[in-house]
Amino acid sequence: MKKLFDDLSYKISKQTTKQYSTSFSLGILALSPKIRNSIYAIYGYVRLADEIVDSFHEFDRSTLLARFREQTNEALEEKISLNPILQCFQETIHRYEIDVQLIYQFLNSMEMDLQKIDYNSELYKQYILGSAEVVGLMCLHIFVDGNKEQYELLKPSAMKLGSAFQKVNFLRDLKDDYQVLGRTYFPNVDITYFDNSVKAHIENDIQQEFEEALEGIKKLPNAARFGVYLAYRYYISLFRKIKRTPAKKIINQRIRISNSRKFSLMMSSYVQYKISAL
Repeated sequence: MKKLFDDLSYKISKQTTKQYSTSFSLGILALSPKIRNSIYAIYGYVRLADEIVDSFHEFDRSTLLARFREQTNEALEEKISLNPILQCFQETIHRYEIDVQLIYQFLNSMEMDLQKIDYNSELYKQYILGSAEVVGLMCLHIFVDGNKEQYELLKPSAMKLGSAFQKVNFLRDLKDDYQVLGRTYFPNVDITYFDNSVKAHIENDIQQEFEEALEGIKKLPNAARFGVYLAYRYYISLFRKIKRTPAKKIINQRIRISNSRKFSLMMSSYVQYKISAL
């Protein structure tokens, strides 16, 4: 029975999410059960592409990513894939009528990670659009259950939230991106001269995006609102810790939030969510 394979596919995407991200796993658990599997499917797909460009250095990553793109096309066209993560991903894309151009924008940004790029403002915006904002838009299609009017209303806020998350990731991962992967995403920033002034300028941009994103979170359907709010609270906590950390330390140490702190945030977020009637 195909249902058995479909169930297995979603379980594999769920396990992939749990294996790679405690924070997103907690956020997804706070979503309505009816949409959790679809969000796991999106995360599992995105995670596979990330692994190709970030981890598989002993292999031909360009060939692997090109093959992944081809397999994605085949899965979307044929509505079936023997790759379980691609199987539940294509099913989710079709179920919610998600614009496939969002997928190709994402893959284009993944291809950018395979190149040595000196990012200017335009390329920076292009990368963030594909690597983060469109992923938020894929999820938004699911959150609004295909409601086109609601999607258009919340689209700007979803993009701001995805952008803010990604920029926080850039600051958190500054050490590994620069020292291990040889990447610098922030435009016109020389990491050898990365100081508190440069860091504060980046943080001001992120703060504004978080404020705009929160207004959109408040308007999400009940099925998604608390889960997205929880992810927002986690990233705000990480962001505040980064803001308290000197620039020189950011370059040499990955800033983390402990699992115990994440669980604490989950409980406090629930109380705040209920009290404020978000």
